[in-house]
Amino acid sequence: MTLDNAVPTGLGATQPEHPEPALLAAFWDYERALLTADVPSLERWFLAEPATLRSEDGATLVGADHIAQLRRERSGPGARRIERLHVRTLAMDTVLVVAEVTRPDGGVGAQTQIWLRTAEGWRVRAAHVGGSVPATPTISEPVRVWRLAGPLPIDPDPGQPAPDPSGPLAGVRLAVKDLFALRGQAIGGGSARWLAEAPAQTATAASVRALLAAGATVAGLAHTDELAFSLAGVTASYGAVPNPVAPGRVSGGSSSGPAAAVAGHAADLGIGTDTAGSIRVPASYCGLYGLRPTHGVISADAVLPLAPSFDTVGLLTRDPGLLATAADLLLPSSSGLPVDVLLRPSDLLESLAPDVRLAFDSAALALAGRTSCRIEPAPELAAAVEVWLPAFRAVQAAEAWQAHGEFVACARDDLEPAVVARFESGRDLTDAAVAQAREVLAAARATLADLLTPGVALLLPASSSPALPLDLPAEQVDTARAATLRLTCLASLAGLPSVALPTMRVGPLPMALCLVGAAGTDRSLLELINRPPPWEAA
Repeated sequence: MTLDNAVPTGLGATQPEHPEPALLAAFWDYERALLTADVPSLERWFLAEPATLRSEDGATLVGADHIAQLRRERSGPGARRIERLHVRTLAMDTVLVVAEVTRPDGGVGAQTQIWLRTAEGWRVRAAHVGGSVPATPTISEPVRVWRLAGPLPIDPDPGQPAPDPSGPLAGVRLAVKDLFALRGQAIGGGSARWLAEAPAQTATAASVRALLAAGATVAGLAHTDELAFSLAGVTASYGAVPNPVAPGRVSGGSSSGPAAAVAGHAADLGIGTDTAGSIRVPASYCGLYGLRPTHGVISADAVLPLAPSFDTVGLLTRDPGLLATAADLLLPSSSGLPVDVLLRPSDLLESLAPDVRLAFDSAALALAGRTSCRIEPAPELAAAVEVWLPAFRAVQAAEAWQAHGEFVACARDDLEPAVVARFESGRDLTDAAVAQAREVLAAARATLADLLTPGVALLLPASSSPALPLDLPAEQVDTARAATLRLTCLASLAGLPSVALPTMRVGPLPMALCLVGAAGTDRSLLELINRPPPWEAA
């Protein structure tokens, strides 16, 4: 067997970037046959020998005839989605395939097959099926998630329609990041000092208002990192927002509170902001779906700013369908070409840990297979990012200081020192340095616009690692943050839409894949992550 572009992992195994197409075609047709109860195809895919094996629930069938009889007597496994696909060569013409699946009821499972190349093509020589229903994560310390717990009744603004109790978001509990105006409430901004000086708002932010009009209810105002200038979920005023799916680790910021609320099943939908990764990183750390839309397509009015050139309003959910439903209420009605090409930037992945690269490749392989996309190599980007990222951080810091420098100068002893340092880096920049940085970003946007045409998406990890331990030394946190920004800055600096999907897993910890598309292709990205497999679409 030939495995093109096999990547040494350093872990005693090899993860193929592009397993043999004939093997993948056989695997996906086997999956189609399972889900459609196509018994003749299932019989064909199992090796027709007396020693062929199939195990499930502690029982093993020996022999192709017995396996075929089982298939004639039972229906398919029900709806499921393959999230990760692992392929390993065992010997010449013998390959191990492990597929990890999720089900609509929250169940998870895995199917393991040993495929043998025969004169008739690839056939399954042995298979094992296992599954379970995971426990529902809960929030251990709600006070660290909510600045103001709900449900909160929010009166419609004058002249605005009352919520529709039968709307598309009826029954959906909304966690609102504490940067958004809610009529009658103050904006807390992640700082007790800021909250003490903040007035009650007279109108609700337009983006929140649209979700409430569709039937959503406010589950509460959720904590944010201080003035949204962090990725950790830790503030001087309120401590660390707990991560329900990775206890003892950070939740990610700055949309930390909404992410924890949704991951802990205290809310169904979170609304937050993303400037440099503040939707995508908590989605990755907390195992959620997240949308950072094209810059400016969703109103940021009545939302506390950080760096307006990059600030976007985004969403977090546990379910890709709800993400699309909520986004449909906020996005423009335009649509684009379906995504059919996923670009893999190998040079940006080289600096990541081997287990992260393995997790990325297994999730990417599953996504491409179930959506009928092609994975193609991306042009080298790592060297350009080393130039683009400092320019992005300079403009972000300059705008952040312009927005909040006066407050930070007065309240620096009441804020996280790392946050203060980021703001003060913007204070020290000259106008000429900021102007030069903006020129670098303009060139970067042009480069990415040429690369990401409609129908093409860049495929990245949403963060450089799983959620970091709460007690990680500061220098290691800074290193991990810089590595994550090398990935997240691409969408941020160019104002591009990006969708995170929590299909990576490193050990027991979740991580998210991230799709970055051309400007205005938000709906195409959402369609991709909700796309039915080919046999259902047909």
